[in-house]
Amino acid sequence: MSDKPKAHHEFMTEFPEIAAAYEQVATASHEAGPLDDSTRQLIKLALAMGMGHEGAVHAHTRRALEAGISPEAIKQVVALGVTTLGMPNTVAAYTWINDILKG
Repeated sequence: MSDKPKAHHEFMTEFPEIAAAYEQVATASHEAGPLDDSTRQLIKLALAMGMGHEGAVHAHTRRALEAGISPEAIKQVVALGVTTLGMPNTVAAYTWINDILKG
């Protein structure tokens, strides 16, 4: 199963040059510093939560699990959101993460 929403896949298929450039930027950003994959996955999950992007939260929750990150660690990322994102946004992210964890 792809970790990207259907619309994302369709866009990337329709615009292959953009897809290639996007993937190149994504690879470069992952290799730009000393963070390990688990840390990067948790940061990307937190960024997706902060933006309120449900599809990205789903994708990054799946990627975190695939990277061997425990559900408890993923839930801690949600808990950390309360003071920065506020309760309504954090609860929304909590439901999106549970879509995957309880899936």
